[in-house]
Amino acid sequence: MYRAGAHWGISAIVARARRFDRDRRGVAAIEFAFIVPVLLIMYFITMEASQAIETSKKVSRIGSMVADLVTQQQAVVKANLDAIMKIGGTTLLPYNRSAPSIIITAIQMSDEASPRATVAWSRKLVGATYSAGAKKGDPITVPATLNIRNTFLIRVESDLRYTPVIMWDKDNKDQKALGLLSTFSDINMSETYYLRPRRSPTIPCSDC
Repeated sequence: MYRAGAHWGISAIVARARRFDRDRRGVAAIEFAFIVPVLLIMYFITMEASQAIETSKKVSRIGSMVADLVTQQQAVVKANLDAIMKIGGTTLLPYNRSAPSIIITAIQMSDEASPRATVAWSRKLVGATYSAGAKKGDPITVPATLNIRNTFLIRVESDLRYTPVIMWDKDNKDQKALGLLSTFSDINMSETYYLRPRRSPTIPCSDC
């Protein structure tokens, strides 16, 4: 009786093991559980990359648009420049995880054989704060191809520290990521545009 019972017990275990090996119920669910995290990671990476590329284009668009609006003026005041920079900042929407900085600098070339470039006036927007930029008369560097005697330039610098959505904390925007995540916490995007006045030789700012 003992040997027969033992043999029956072993046979039952072997039979169950074979049935378990042949049973494919639940396999799809297990495979799906393994694949879903990979698919989600790929989705978020693709989404973030496309948003970053689009935002980078918008940062460039800020510089070109602000420079275009300023160079259409014959004269400006601080209020005009602040309004133009505010308009430029709105081009980033719906992105709003960080604020751009915009600097408008008017550059005067001296009437000399080797022209000197100096600041005529400057205005900047950093975050939500408008203020004066570089001081009038300060020397400034321009590309050699634009360094033409007795000419006037408008330079617009747009800069943004892009924050990926996976690193963004609405309630603590100044929080810094640690470890490898810090590589992606702030991605610098910037562009610089130079344009000449369109309607007058220079563009003075009476209260800059």
